Amino acid sequence: MTRGLPPGWEWARIGDLGVEVRGQVKPEPGVIYDLYSVPAFASRHPERVDGASIKSGKRFVLEGDVLLCKINPRINRVWVVARADGFPQIASTEYLVLRLHEPEMASAIQWYLSSPRFRDWIKLSVEGATGSHTRAKSGPVLDQSVPLPPQAEQKRIVEAIEEHLSRLDAVDSAVDAAQQKLVAFRRSSFDHLFDEPNWAWTTLGLIAEVKGGVTKDSKNQGNPAYIEIPYLRVANVQRGYLDLDEITTIRINPEKAARLRLQPGDILFNEGGDRDKLGRGWVWEGQIEDCIHQNHVFRARLTSESFDPYFVSMHGNSWGQRWFETHGKQTTNLASLNLTTLKSFPVPAPSLDEQREVVTHLQEIMDLESRLRAELDQARRHSESLRRSILSDAFSGRLVPQDPTDEPASALLERIASSRQTY
Repeated sequence: MTRGLPPGWEWARIGDLGVEVRGQVKPEPGVIYDLYSVPAFASRHPERVDGASIKSGKRFVLEGDVLLCKINPRINRVWVVARADGFPQIASTEYLVLRLHEPEMASAIQWYLSSPRFRDWIKLSVEGATGSHTRAKSGPVLDQSVPLPPQAEQKRIVEAIEEHLSRLDAVDSAVDAAQQKLVAFRRSSFDHLFDEPNWAWTTLGLIAEVKGGVTKDSKNQGNPAYIEIPYLRVANVQRGYLDLDEITTIRINPEKAARLRLQPGDILFNEGGDRDKLGRGWVWEGQIEDCIHQNHVFRARLTSESFDPYFVSMHGNSWGQRWFETHGKQTTNLASLNLTTLKSFPVPAPSLDEQREVVTHLQEIMDLESRLRAELDQARRHSESLRRSILSDAFSGRLVPQDPTDEPASALLERIASSRQTY
C-alpha cells in the first residue's frame, strides 16, 4: 500500500500526467469556433462564435482536454472538452488546459479535480488575495499529487460516480420544481385574497407618510458630532421578512438620525436594484434600537388607524410585485422606484377587521411555506453533502471494490513516463 492508498494505487503529480496547453488564437474571419467561456462554463454546448469576433486571451483545445477554471468566483469548475463536430474549439485563458498523456484518464481526473480534497486546496491556494477575480496559478496546480487508481478501477469509479450523481441530479431537479411550485402557490394564494371586487381602493401616499433613507456622507464619517447607529440596507429587507443577521452601522447627524429612526409598524419598501427587488419589503417590529434605513429603502409610516401595516406589506409583496415591475424605472442594469411612484401605489381599503382576517390567513400560508421551504433547503443540503461524500469515497478506495487482478497504477505511470511527448 502506497502512503495510505489502496493496493495498486499510486500518487502521481498532475504535471506528470499531462502538459499544460498554452499559446493564443489569432482571429480568423469567417472561421467558426466553439467557445468555452468562463460565464458559460456549465453548458454542455459551448457558444459558437465567428472568428472575426475573437479577442485575445483564447487558446485552442482538443476533445479530451481537461479544463480547470482558475479564476474566482468560478474557481475549480472542471470540464472535459467534448467532440467538436468539425469546428475548432477554443477556451479562455482563465482555464488551465491539461492535455493528458493517457486521454482515457480524462473523466477520472475531472472528478478528482471536482472532489472536496482538491476543491478545498485550490480555494486555499488563493486565500489572502484581494478582489473577486483572484486566480490560482498553474504551477502549484500542476505540482499537486493525485491518488491514481489502476486504469480498470478508474473506469469503474467513473461509472459509479456518474450513476450516483445522476440520481442526485434528479433529486435536485425535483427540489427545483417543488420550489417553483411553492412560489406559484404563494403568489396565487396571495393574489386571490387581494382580488376582492367590492373593496374600495386608495394609494399609499394618502394613508402613509413615505420617506427615503440616509445617504452615506463619506466626508463627515469622522465628524466627532456625529453618532454611530445601525441602518438597514436592501439586503436586510426581503420579501415578507427582514434578514437582520448582518447589520451595518453609519455615522450621522443626531438630528437627522432622530428624523429617520424607525418605529414599530413602519412598512419598508426597497427602491430596487435588480427588477425582482422592486417594492420588496416587510414591517419593522423594533428589533434593533435606534435603527434607521439607507436611501435605497423607503419607509411608509401609516397616518390612518384604518389600515393594518402587515396587510399593506403583504399586498405590496404579492399583487404589488407586478405593479412595481410595470411602473418601476428600468435602465440597462438596474431597476428603481422613485418616491412619487411609490406614493401612487394602489392599496385596497377593506374594513380593518377584513384586513386582519386576510393577514391571519396569509400568515398561515407563509408559515406553511416557510416549513416547506426549510424542508426543501434541507434536501438540497443533503444532496450536496452526498455529492461530497461520493467524490471523497471515490478517491479513497471506498466507492467501488478493488480487483487484485487489475494492472497496478505503477504500470500505467511507467508507460506514461516512457511515451511522454511534448505538445
